[in-house]
Amino acid sequence: MSNFVATTLLILAVIAIFNITIFVHELGHFLAARWRGLKVDRFQIWFGKPIWKKEINGVQYGLGWIPAGGFVALPQMAAMESIEGSNLGKDSLPKVKPIDKIIVAFAGPLFSLLLALTAALAVWGLGKPQNFISSNIVGAIDQKSPAAEVLKVGDEILKVDGHPVENFRGDVFDDIATRIMITEGEFVEFEIKRDGKIQTIQAPYYIQDTKPWQRRALPRVGIGPSTPAVIGSFVESKNQTPAQRAGLQLGDQITAIDGQPVFSPTHAGQLLDQEGKTTFTLTVLRNGQNLEIPITPLKPVEPKDERFNRPMIGIDWDRTAQIETRITNPTPFKQVGDSIKMMGLTIKTITSPKSKVGVDQLAGPIGIAKTKFLLLLEDDGWLKVLAFFVFFNVNLAIMNMLPVPVLDGGHILMSLYEWIRGKALPQKFLEFTQTAFALLIMGFMLFITTKDIGDEIPTSKPPQDPGEFVWPE
Repeated sequence: MSNFVATTLLILAVIAIFNITIFVHELGHFLAARWRGLKVDRFQIWFGKPIWKKEINGVQYGLGWIPAGGFVALPQMAAMESIEGSNLGKDSLPKVKPIDKIIVAFAGPLFSLLLALTAALAVWGLGKPQNFISSNIVGAIDQKSPAAEVLKVGDEILKVDGHPVENFRGDVFDDIATRIMITEGEFVEFEIKRDGKIQTIQAPYYIQDTKPWQRRALPRVGIGPSTPAVIGSFVESKNQTPAQRAGLQLGDQITAIDGQPVFSPTHAGQLLDQEGKTTFTLTVLRNGQNLEIPITPLKPVEPKDERFNRPMIGIDWDRTAQIETRITNPTPFKQVGDSIKMMGLTIKTITSPKSKVGVDQLAGPIGIAKTKFLLLLEDDGWLKVLAFFVFFNVNLAIMNMLPVPVLDGGHILMSLYEWIRGKALPQKFLEFTQTAFALLIMGFMLFITTKDIGDEIPTSKPPQDPGEFVWPE
């Protein structure tokens, strides 16, 4: 199968998954409306003028041209003619009881939640792949970052901003990477163990500059995890690289350099990049045995590129050795509970005035589609997309229950008001309010979509392929 065909199939799969989510949510409204005897004008996936439509038993089914959501047009509920189009029915329709409106509005989020639970059952049985960097040891430090003055390679991180942590990446609620990104203070507070002693330090962080059309960058401290430094390949060369001349082999793990423990590939590179030193002794783990191998880094003759204008040994690291993939089987209720917890953390973070995370960090339809597409490219991609499908539908259910006009929660709130007051709100007021909030939400989604697109616009030329290296003999 060609790459073009494979990519096309993956894109179609992403679109299909997205439309299943919309269809099931709107199906909940549709079936509830039929059950409660409401008039249904249209059942449409996506907004805008239909590019396809067909009327069956008085209901127009259609596909709009704006790929964002969908709707069931119910003229007996709050009018949305300016968004959904004029009602098809010309006859006078009877009023609907508030309880019927509440049931119809609630059915959409309920069906989204049921869809999430159905997918969660599959995840429970098939397994949920999750990438972990299980170490909580600092394995690399960017020497240009301000944190290099207070943190050291080999520090064991116990807490971040008072929250216990066990790994750099994996447990999204309590991993080091997440806690750094959502920090709210002027410094990131670390509780670390160094030389057997526990101490608390405050590390400064930095936020990279981005272009106006891009998302703002998140806080970074400039540290990386401790991971194995395993040789994955030798750089493409016309003659032998220094690593090959020294007798290094693919799969060798460099555990020490000149007797100093190596905590990560980045750390190994830093140890080998010492001015004035020409020969190093590598401690290499090979087939369960430790070997001492002397090596002399060389500056390549070709290419003439400033990126390589320094002594090198000519290897690339095995990235797969740095990430652990675990297959877990969480129960459906655990998955739904974690999705709710994650959404709560997201809302809390983006609404906090001290947080560096804003609404521009949220993903729109393009960003969500990109996430699913990239997941499908990974090992066990379908299982990862299925797990994400659970999370997305739980979020869709909760978001729609927010008491905001035009959302299902807004319909429920207005129906409760009508039930208690004994009189519906004026139709003109309802239509104006619904339309105004619909436009606000569509404007917000457009803003997020511009960030989805903006992040894909390169701000600099990608580095050129250096081609084959030539090393001095």
